[in-house]
Amino acid sequence: MAKGLQGFLWSMLLLFCAIQELGSWAMHTAVEGPGLGEPGDPALLAGGRVKRGWVWNQFFVVEEYTGTEPLYVGKIHSDSDEGDGSIKYTISGEGAGTIFLIDEITGDIHATERLDREQKTFYTLRAQARDRQTDQLLEPESEFIIKVQDINDSEPRFLEGPYIGSVAELSPIGTSVMQVMASDADDPTYGSSARVVYSVLEGEQHFTVDSKTGVIRTAVADLDRETQDRYEVVIRATDMAGQLGGLSGSTTVTIVVTDVNDNPPRFPQKMYQFSIVETAPVGTAIGRVKAEDSDVGENTDMTYQVKDEEGVEMFKVTTDSNTQEAVITVQKPLDYESKKVHTVVVEALNKFVDPRFVDLGTFRDQTIVRVSVLDVDEPPEFRPPSNLMEVQEDAHVGSIVGVVTALDPDTANHPVRYAIDRSTDAERIFDIDAKTGAIVTGKVLDRETAGWHNITVLAMEADNHSQVSRASLRIRILDVNDNPPELATPYEASVCEDAKPGQLIQTISVVDRDEPQSGHRFYFTLAPEASNNHHFSLLDIQDNTAAVHTQRVGFNRQEQDVYLLPILVVDSGPPALSSTGTLTIRVCGCDSNGAIQSCNSTAYVVSATLSPGALIALLVCVLILVVLVLLILTLKRHHKSHLTSEDDEDMRDNVIKYNDEGGGEQDTEAYDMSALRSLYDFSEIKAGDGGGGPGEGGPGRNPASELHALPQWVQSPDLDFSVFRDYICRKVEQADEDLSVPPYDSFQTYAFEGSDSPVPSLSSINTWSSGSEQDFSYLGGWGPRFRQLAALYGGRRGEEDSEES
Repeated sequence: MAKGLQGFLWSMLLLFCAIQELGSWAMHTAVEGPGLGEPGDPALLAGGRVKRGWVWNQFFVVEEYTGTEPLYVGKIHSDSDEGDGSIKYTISGEGAGTIFLIDEITGDIHATERLDREQKTFYTLRAQARDRQTDQLLEPESEFIIKVQDINDSEPRFLEGPYIGSVAELSPIGTSVMQVMASDADDPTYGSSARVVYSVLEGEQHFTVDSKTGVIRTAVADLDRETQDRYEVVIRATDMAGQLGGLSGSTTVTIVVTDVNDNPPRFPQKMYQFSIVETAPVGTAIGRVKAEDSDVGENTDMTYQVKDEEGVEMFKVTTDSNTQEAVITVQKPLDYESKKVHTVVVEALNKFVDPRFVDLGTFRDQTIVRVSVLDVDEPPEFRPPSNLMEVQEDAHVGSIVGVVTALDPDTANHPVRYAIDRSTDAERIFDIDAKTGAIVTGKVLDRETAGWHNITVLAMEADNHSQVSRASLRIRILDVNDNPPELATPYEASVCEDAKPGQLIQTISVVDRDEPQSGHRFYFTLAPEASNNHHFSLLDIQDNTAAVHTQRVGFNRQEQDVYLLPILVVDSGPPALSSTGTLTIRVCGCDSNGAIQSCNSTAYVVSATLSPGALIALLVCVLILVVLVLLILTLKRHHKSHLTSEDDEDMRDNVIKYNDEGGGEQDTEAYDMSALRSLYDFSEIKAGDGGGGPGEGGPGRNPASELHALPQWVQSPDLDFSVFRDYICRKVEQADEDLSVPPYDSFQTYAFEGSDSPVPSLSSINTWSSGSEQDFSYLGGWGPRFRQLAALYGGRRGEEDSEES
């Protein structure tokens, strides 16, 4: 029964397709071949006979055929076919022989496979009609198309998912959220298989969708993010325009409700309490409060402010941008004794207010913050905080400069003691009374030395010196007239011999170390001792300067070349002080223009002719000569002392090393033998040896002969070094007993020179016998280089022999 129903449905579908394509069917299709043409072509045969051609219907095949038998597609036929089976039909092209099979006799075409229009919409093939006997083409090869007829076999699909949209909360009804779009693979030009409509499967309480466009819109106006911030809406797309039997597909759309500033800030508590010590410095944080806001993002940004006047004066509120908390800090110093509790009203308000939601209410909230001030033991406070005092510079030691006052701000009101920080008054110019705070002078004051003094006064509790306050005090020393005026410089003036009366010689000014409040006023006059002066006059210009003029005609250097003019200067006091200064006036020779040529003073001439640079250069040259002379003398003295020290050296701190062979007979200055001979005292060795006899270093032996004796080294297998050991020990004992020598010992090493030298050793270290026991005649055979040595010691040997005889 199922197969019968299925066959009935396919028959109805084929009928429907045939009706749809009825207007496009063609009963005859002429295909050009060799020698054929269009109707009306001159190639038409005589007698009106038309060329033969193909005859077939347009071919369609329904997709997704599920029958067991091959599906009939259509029939190709040639008008030359008489039905006797002499024509063989064949096809070639897409699917020929596999998908599509043709009956060679009838020309019927069948589809043997299930086709899918979504994969391939048509197939192009070529038809041939051949003579079955000769296999020759009876008709030209012709191309034809088999079109796959669409059926509704593809459901709509949402290809751009997953979908995520957003909409602001409290949006009005009909606000567009987003658009979804489904795609149907069926043929949109055939029937309604690809006509899609949209509907909401889940979430229709809050959202709607346009059935044609797929635009999702809000269905309510009270979406609240704080209640629900996300919705999952299922959208369905149905083809066949939503008719019965249409296919459908669905997708889930996530709609996020975005925040708007529709919630005002709210403090969780209506009152907060904090405490802080009264000594907390300005800027100290007291505590933090925070208003809650159900919104998110920038809609929770808040600012805080103090609303009451008392709080604004004493405290400051800032907003922590990271935590959105109100930070309450101290703005003015607190005082437990003045006020123990402060009440502050703090208000929070949103930084960004949406004007669309103003009608929802005020977007601000207030809370009360109580700040309790804790009492601590505070240091004394200076009252009033004046830091300037004045005192006359002529005040006596012990005079009161001023009084400082400090009080203990605590309730106990402990007594206060005062002191001066001596690091600010190291010279102890001022003292202070420890109990009263009176500052007095400790030394004589001088404004001209120091016009201001900056000291630091300490105030501390009498029973707790750790509680200390400091106050900087500036003391100004007031001026009194205790310094007389003086000439600004030791004035020297010049006057030409041919000067005329009334000629200006010098303008004089004065200086005064005092600084009177009304300013300086000086008076000039000639000193009483210059009352008989008829050469010069003094004019007070009334601007604290005076002018000196000539009073006679001409001067003579031969009679007097220098004039000393005493000038008396008096200040305005009080009391008025005066001093006398002397103006030196030199008479000089001048040219016709009044330029000075020469004066009678040598120093004046030198100073006029030599510039300061020339004088400095002259002094530098003299200094260099003195340094050179001192350096030469120092080097000579050093050289002399060095030679002396070399002569005074002994065996304890000198090792003289010599290995110079000399320059022959003519070289008499190659080495100074006297330095070597002076270091060795062989008489001590002989005396300490204990030997007797004149030949072994007796008392009558001449030491000089021992020094000139040239020993000869003879190597012996049994060497005795006891002589050296005794000699060294004796020198060590002498050095230990002598307190004047440096505290060190001397040890000298002597090495054997070897046995391969053709010339015997000349060392005198191992000389055991005196010179009288040695024969130096062998020196004559050493060659010309030792001739002088042989003559010296050979002659010495003869002298010793004569003395012994």
